[in-house]
Amino acid sequence: MSIESILVQIDAEIARLTQARSLLANIGEVAGKVIERKTKKPTAKVKKAKKTRTLSPEARKRIADAQRKRWAAQKAKS
Repeated sequence: MSIESILVQIDAEIARLTQARSLLANIGEVAGKVIERKTKKPTAKVKKAKKTRTLSPEARKRIADAQRKRWAAQKAKS
C-alpha cells in the first residue's frame, strides 16, 4: 500500500466518524428536548366545581336515627 492510499482511507474514515458524531449529537439534543417536555409541569387546568349532593330532611333523619341507635348499642355494651 502506498502512502497516498493510506491517507485516502484515513480521510474517508475521518469523514465517516465526523458524520456519525454529528448524527449522535443531534439525537442527544432531540432526546434532551423530549425529556424537557415530559418534565415540564402541565398548565393549570380549570377544575370543575363538584356538584354538592343534598340530602332530603327525611334521609338526614334516618341517618341520625341510625347513628343514635349505634351509639346506644355501644353505650349498652360498656
